[in-house]
Amino acid sequence: IMAFSEDEEAVAWANDTSAGLAAYIYTRDVGRAFRVSEALQYGMVGINEGIISTETAPFGGIKHSGLGREGGSEGIEEYLNTKYMCFGNM
Repeated sequence: IMAFSEDEEAVAWANDTSAGLAAYIYTRDVGRAFRVSEALQYGMVGINEGIISTETAPFGGIKHSGLGREGGSEGIEEYLNTKYMCFGNM
């Protein structure tokens, strides 16, 4: 856990990696959830939810975490960077 002043600062830290499988954020603000999720360079984003993998959801990352997706309708669209956002209780 790291303290930050602006969302952009936290996103920059999170994106400063060669991996990009999954990221997680916790917030009460749905607008912030969408803004931060869109800015994160990860294939899957859990929003107020720690368990985001299911057999019906697209599973996969970007950067060195893979190309394409398994599961979900995206499984055949291997050349897209799909982002899965999973909302928990808001």
